[in-house]
Amino acid sequence: MRQILITLALCLAVLGLNAQNYKQVNDISYTGKSDAYAQERLKLDVYYPEGQKDCPVIVWFHGGGLEGGNKEIPAQLQKKGWVVVGVNYRLLPKVTVRETLDDAAEAVAWVFRHAAEYGGDPAKIVVTGHSAGGYIGMMLCLNKAWLAGYGADADNVWMYIPFSGQAVTHYNVRKMQGLQPLQVTIDEFAPIYWVRPDCPPLVLICGDRELELYGRYDENQYLARMMKLVGHEQTYLYELDGHGHNTMVGPSFHILETHINQALGKRVFQ
Repeated sequence: MRQILITLALCLAVLGLNAQNYKQVNDISYTGKSDAYAQERLKLDVYYPEGQKDCPVIVWFHGGGLEGGNKEIPAQLQKKGWVVVGVNYRLLPKVTVRETLDDAAEAVAWVFRHAAEYGGDPAKIVVTGHSAGGYIGMMLCLNKAWLAGYGADADNVWMYIPFSGQAVTHYNVRKMQGLQPLQVTIDEFAPIYWVRPDCPPLVLICGDRELELYGRYDENQYLARMMKLVGHEQTYLYELDGHGHNTMVGPSFHILETHINQALGKRVFQ
């Protein structure tokens, strides 16, 4: 009987979320930069449930190797009772990675200031994204200088959940330095360079180590080890067996949702 009641409660909760009306506002400029490329590119979309408040806010940075891709609101993040922000940033090689990361920091700072206008809770911001987007999130998390440049604190982000982000210097940053994808370097543009014990929860998700792009799982495993060694207890590492760099995205959303529900104190059903 108890199990039936629990199942009924879950069904009602899902029906309630699906019945909720959602709106989307597109192409909001988030930048104070005035050059033409910034004005064209530095925009974001906001998807939100009408009439709600204090909702978790998901900031999603798209993939594309820092050289391509466009903002999106992934279907797996919709109708969850969350505010979702899809962000564009300027791309290599038109700009340097320093400018790209500065754009991303400016976008997250915008979300801190404006989340409540869309029913979001600025204390429940999750920074996430796939591949290049995951790399961006890792850099914002570990090097506090990027967000500090816009008056925001990286430690005020609720959690960071990169999907298959690069822990060493990104391969297309290295390409601009004249290096090949398998010539690995670690410099100021490598998340692992900035390991620290006092950041918010860091949830690292990767595909199968034998199928991932350029040893991506191994990089994340090394980052996780270094984070643990410096004393960061809330670093989590997931390997999605049988999934490559692209197919790992779908099941990663389940892990993201699980961590959000755990943080909200909800009972989690695997």
